Amino acid sequence: MGCSSCSTGKDGQPKGCKNNGTCGTDGCNKLTVFDWLSNMSPPNGQEQFNCVEVRFKNSRKEFFRNSEKLSLSIGDVVATQAKSGHDVGMVTLTGELVRVQMTKKKIDYKDPELPKLYRKASQKDIDIWQKCRNKEEEIKKRAREIAIVLKLQMKISDVEFQGDGSKATFYYTAEDRVDFRQLIKDMAKAFSIRIEMRQIGYRQEAQRLGGIGSCGRELCCSTWLTDFRSVSTAAARYQQLSLNPQKLAGQCGKLKCCLNYELDMYLDALKDFPSNDSKLQTEKGLAFCQKSDIFKETLWFSYRNDPATWHTLKKEQVLEILEKNKKGEKVESLEDYSEDNVVEEKKVFENVVGQDSLTRFDQPKRRRNKNKNKNRRNKKKKPVKNE
Repeated sequence: MGCSSCSTGKDGQPKGCKNNGTCGTDGCNKLTVFDWLSNMSPPNGQEQFNCVEVRFKNSRKEFFRNSEKLSLSIGDVVATQAKSGHDVGMVTLTGELVRVQMTKKKIDYKDPELPKLYRKASQKDIDIWQKCRNKEEEIKKRAREIAIVLKLQMKISDVEFQGDGSKATFYYTAEDRVDFRQLIKDMAKAFSIRIEMRQIGYRQEAQRLGGIGSCGRELCCSTWLTDFRSVSTAAARYQQLSLNPQKLAGQCGKLKCCLNYELDMYLDALKDFPSNDSKLQTEKGLAFCQKSDIFKETLWFSYRNDPATWHTLKKEQVLEILEKNKKGEKVESLEDYSEDNVVEEKKVFENVVGQDSLTRFDQPKRRRNKNKNKNRRNKKKKPVKNE
């Protein structure tokens, strides 16, 4: 998600809108938080919160302590502390909203072991960082080839270099446990760098790589969704969706996260709704439920002897019949109830002018009289007699 004029330059800075990551739509980066406190100064005597949020490749974000009290703004490229060496990332959030995000993610901002932010990245840091980023695709391809040669049941989905180029993290997905000790030895020998392997789930892989969903929009997990809740097939059953794995599965191969978006609304509507297994006892015979519409509060029933003929009943009518059946009473027939639900269709459009044809303004094609044309040609050809 990005603004219409925003693109990324060689140094990692947005170069289209030239607003350093704070364009009007606030969509230059993935999973961004709109800093609505950016134009507000802290109260008198209160210092600005000394932690910042830094984004690295794709959606990986970490928090760092600004111990040097540098003046930072969203979009600045900074050098941060790493386990060995330093890393380079982009500032995505500053100020009091960082405290809110750290509290939300259960990170103690008073922890003395919180990694530090060293400095604003120099041009040399940016050049090394960009050079490493340009090598990632080639190294990922070669790493996949090495894994295939070793016959490992794994998929290397992404590679991320550290800012100083001393270490590379390989993200992979696998069904079972994988022994990749020989793989690390071969890759360290081929690339001459320190290797770190990190296994991620299929949803985390889709979040990192991004893509376009079946709805035509960017994936929710790569734009705004921060937590992955479990999705079960019961969510599809409650919403009366066909259990087709090709339609219900997303790009990650798991059930779509959007199946949970409207689930609460369906569960509220189903609290006092008759079950699809309901059976109505009538004098004409036993009736079974064939179809139901939750929001229109309508159910369709048919007799056991005549399953092709459906009778439309309202939710209140079905509950009334079920209550009578519990008392041992039978209704006469479903037709008595379904006749009350017949509604005459009203005309939405009435033609006042009386002209229905869409081609009424078109001029009709004139038929040419071939005989008249022939006579005219013959008259022109006749020679004139000289007296």
